[in-house]
Amino acid sequence: MALLLRRRSAGDENPRFSRSKFWGAVPQVARRSRPASTSRLRMSPVLLPFRFCSARPRLYPALPIFSPSTFTEVESEVDTSSTAAATTATAVLTAPLSLEGGLAAELKPANLVQRVLSLFRNVRPGADLSHFQLPATFNLPKSQLQLYGEGVYCAGEDYLSRCARGKDSLERLTGVVAWSISTTRPPIFGFAPYNPVLGETHHVSSGSIHVLLEQVSHRPPVSALHATDDGGNIELVWCQNPVPKFHGTSIEATVNGKRQVKLLKFNETYEVDCPNLLIRLLPAPSVEWSGTVRITCKESGLEAELSYHRSRSFLGIGGDARCVNGKVFRSSSGSQETACEIDGHWDRTVSLKDVRSGEVSVLYDAKRAIGNLITPEVKDQEDLSSSESAVVWSEVSEAILAKDWEKASEAKRQVEGRARKLDKERNERGEVWMPKHFSLSQDKNGKWECWPLEKSVRPAPIIVPSS
Repeated sequence: MALLLRRRSAGDENPRFSRSKFWGAVPQVARRSRPASTSRLRMSPVLLPFRFCSARPRLYPALPIFSPSTFTEVESEVDTSSTAAATTATAVLTAPLSLEGGLAAELKPANLVQRVLSLFRNVRPGADLSHFQLPATFNLPKSQLQLYGEGVYCAGEDYLSRCARGKDSLERLTGVVAWSISTTRPPIFGFAPYNPVLGETHHVSSGSIHVLLEQVSHRPPVSALHATDDGGNIELVWCQNPVPKFHGTSIEATVNGKRQVKLLKFNETYEVDCPNLLIRLLPAPSVEWSGTVRITCKESGLEAELSYHRSRSFLGIGGDARCVNGKVFRSSSGSQETACEIDGHWDRTVSLKDVRSGEVSVLYDAKRAIGNLITPEVKDQEDLSSSESAVVWSEVSEAILAKDWEKASEAKRQVEGRARKLDKERNERGEVWMPKHFSLSQDKNGKWECWPLEKSVRPAPIIVPSS
């Protein structure tokens, strides 16, 4: 396994980014005995099915990175059995999630419903599926980190930059609402991304926005995201902990954690929730987003509340699927006076109505936002890290795309096996793994929070080409 290295930064001296926040969640004995030598990869399963557009995958050679002038502290020792393989690895990049088309349909195995039901034959209702092992035949050829990242860097219309161009606080909040809806992508029943291994990263640039993700925890699975733009207008900091649970005839995945959108020039921070993913097994198989999403800005006193409604269909017939509605109101006044009403469908259009004037405008257009999205590609192969998601899972993805299920299963076992081996060796040595790009803490209620170690995200070796 190639080296995982930690960059020294000015953030190390800043209390906001101090390591003490991370070590506060670690037992005292581990804090005292931790050597500054190694870190290990470990499996962090998530069961979240999605769909993505069909497009010819792009394969790129990946080179391991090691520069003594850039990195000063080694945080993992070399796994010599996989160093040679790393020099010839390829990065497999597939099309992002989109409204229409889909390679997932081509990968769909026969008797899918029966096969899915058989997976949960021995699972009790109420069980946590965070570490459920999914066969390769049910995987999409991309990692969960990539799906999180695509919600930020893959969009036809730049709703994120529009947030920072609002002329007043109300317009900026409604801009964040529109952007939040744009991160909702169409799921499909029966398929899920890979569960990221500990220390896995994903680094992509799209125009002026640069996005970096890292899997910072295994138990429970926690993913961190940091994104900044070249103009210093926007910063995103996410810390997400998905918790899927089995309820007998359905699975519901709740995404815990903070998602912050910071509009730096206005000194405004918006905290954004994420809807739940509901997977129905019986009586009719389906998958949809549901639940309440709150968007708050303490600086302006404005809030928005969105409701993603469950379909009320009977045996899969009828019902108003993918409906979303809500309101924007000022919470600081205590009366929660409604300023705007929101109504529509997140996969079509969503309208915004000004309560005072009665004026109605289009807040969000899904076809323009997530219609024909462009597949990312590698721009700088020498800067491509061996911890990059598209590299870590490249052999599995290639086999899935070729429909070679035996090879895909074996390649997936190898990734998982290396992760378990590295974790076991680290535990035997009494070592504690540390994230490379984030500080991490957990409060007494079990809530996780992340802080980026760098002030901004540098341009990535993987880019989204301009249309």
